[in-house]
Order: sequence, then C-alpha cells, then structure tokens
Amino acid sequence: MSSFEDADTEETVTSLQVTVYHPGQMQNGIFQLIRFSNPEKLPSSEVVKFGQNSTICRYTSQDKQVSVQFSLQLFKKFDSSVLSFEIKNMSRRTSLLVGSTELGYLNKVELPYRCMVHFGEYQLLVEKEAGESLEFFKTLFMMSPRPLLQEHGWPAGKPNPELCRSPSWSTQSTSQSASPTEMDENEY
Repeated sequence: MSSFEDADTEETVTSLQVTVYHPGQMQNGIFQLIRFSNPEKLPSSEVVKFGQNSTICRYTSQDKQVSVQFSLQLFKKFDSSVLSFEIKNMSRRTSLLVGSTELGYLNKVELPYRCMVHFGEYQLLVEKEAGESLEFFKTLFMMSPRPLLQEHGWPAGKPNPELCRSPSWSTQSTSQSASPTEMDENEY
C-alpha cells in the first residue's frame, strides 16, 4: 500500500459563528451568560435553543420578555455529504426574520451561509462554514458594539444579506451584553 492510501482523512467540522447586537446590551447585561469568543464543540444531535429560559436554552438572554425564541438544528441533505443548519421560530408572539424570510411560530428554513437574523431589537449576523463531521459541530458567539444592520448597510425593515460565502471568523469585534423585547407565551 502506498502512503497515500494509508493517510488518514480528516473530516471538516460544520461551524456556526453568531455575532449579536442589542441596543441595551451594555446597560442591561442581557447577554451576560453567553461565553463570547469561546468556541464550543457540541454533539451533532443537539438542538440549540436561544432564549431566556436557562433550563432549556443553551444560549440565554437576561431579558424577561423573551422565553424560547428560536432553535438551530444540524441536518444532512439526502444528496450531500455536507451538513447544514435549519432555524426554527419557537415564539408564538414574535416573528423571526431570517434574511428576507419572515418565520412565524414553528416555521423553519435552512440557514444560508451568511444571513441576518433578527426579532424585536435583537440583531444576529449568522455565518456558517460547511463541514462533513457527523459527530459534532462548533459554535462561536461574538458581540458587536454597533448595530449590525447599519454596520453592514442592510435596511432595518427587510434585511437581505443572504450571501453565499464562508465566514471570516477572525475579523469580528467583541463586546458584552444585550436583551430581547418580546414575551413568549411558551415561557416555561
């Protein structure tokens, strides 16, 4: 056997970077429980939830007006070896804008490679890097000191940044804290 045949192949890992912004993040400590700039390795079967309830949400906001806002789940298409994410709105009261798509309660959509997700006064720039590992995926949360919609030149009413490109993880700025603005009737 040649050394080429003996060489181990390394699977790429699906990664998700989420840069967050909320106008009250500095004063209210809304994102104080999120460990920013600290990559996390999660099992591929985990459904990641964002909201206020720390018993069921992996990434929590200290805003009492939000319960479980949305979930992210890894999946693999039938015709591809590359894994992707779907995002689902878990709020009965607040629509979730994913790029230019408005999601009502329990609606879901595949995340594009780069998109703006927002609800209430929350703005999240979500960037993913495709991978093939079936065992785990990685997440990285960053905080922006400035409104993401303005910083990237996207209109606040209907963001449309669904560009297919890989994230540039090293160029993001960090900061601390933010808060949701809607009360969810699913509060646990």
